Amino acid sequence: MENVLRPLVVVGGSVVLTLLIGWATDLLLRKADARHSETALWGLLRRARIPYQLVLCSAMLRGSYDQAEVLLGHRVAVGQMLTLVLIGSTAWLVVRIAAAIVETSYTRYARAHTDAARVRRVRTQVSLIMRVVTAIVGVVAVAAMLLTFPAMRAAGASLLASAGILGIVAGVAAQSTLANMFAGLQIAFGDMVRLGDTVVVDDEWGTVEEITLTFLTVRTWDERRITMPVSYFTSKSFENWSRGTPQMTGIVYWHLDHSAPIDSMREKLQDILRECPAWDGRAYGLAVTDSTPNTIQVRALATAKDADDIWTVRVTVREQMITWLTAEHPYALPRVNTADAVLPPGGIIPSQDGAAGRRLHEPPRTGRG
Repeated sequence: MENVLRPLVVVGGSVVLTLLIGWATDLLLRKADARHSETALWGLLRRARIPYQLVLCSAMLRGSYDQAEVLLGHRVAVGQMLTLVLIGSTAWLVVRIAAAIVETSYTRYARAHTDAARVRRVRTQVSLIMRVVTAIVGVVAVAAMLLTFPAMRAAGASLLASAGILGIVAGVAAQSTLANMFAGLQIAFGDMVRLGDTVVVDDEWGTVEEITLTFLTVRTWDERRITMPVSYFTSKSFENWSRGTPQMTGIVYWHLDHSAPIDSMREKLQDILRECPAWDGRAYGLAVTDSTPNTIQVRALATAKDADDIWTVRVTVREQMITWLTAEHPYALPRVNTADAVLPPGGIIPSQDGAAGRRLHEPPRTGRG
């Protein structure tokens, strides 16, 4: 009977005690979250209750397993397994606690500052810092797990002796990976590009959605994802529309007939912008910027507070101006001229050398006689 009760008391007691301590801790965190609603720390710490309970349970089982007197022939293997679980759950708990602290600090900073560009920069740095912390904790946890095996401890001396050669070989083999990692840190703390920035890379317009130590993801306007190595942004030029102030100036072009009513188009442009909520009211303008034998090029300028609004302003101006020209001034649209050209006075076309020209439609004189 004792052989049955002892394992039940040891294992069951550890599990029950773990559940009670986890429930009490979660209750305290809920009360603290209710009292201090201005900070999200206590609510975020509740996310760590699973690794917390796993640490408690594995630690108690590891300490009391010898008293259970069960599976005596596999005592070493069971103890080794519990040790590995304890190390892994401890690393998981450390990562969750660090994430809660970092996220709370970022939330407090975002509430205290209204500069969107600065907030995005801090968000980028915080996300990369968390990735570095997670990687470091993971490496330390794996190293601790390996050191629990006697064979690994015996091989430690030989590994340290060859560490220099292995480091050189690994550095050469992982040259591109290391370059991307350093580029990721340079992007995070050099403020080159941030999460949420509007960028143009390889003629693709999109928003930076994710930045890691090795790659960067850009979400395009049609919801595609472009994944690029972060070293691209440190070695090549790209457009960052969110750098500095987000205000932008948009340009709309039309190719129209020479008889287009430019003054009326200026007035219509002003009317269109007044009814467009995306226009910020800073500036606008319309001018003829080029001409060809058949058409003229008309350019309209308008301003907006950010890249999304400037797109709305441009398409609104383009559509409504074309609709207005089609309805009110159809002659201003480009067309192919099939009528005879207007003759100069006397109907004489002057020659290039200043000599007397010939009349229009008069055939050129060729041959003799």
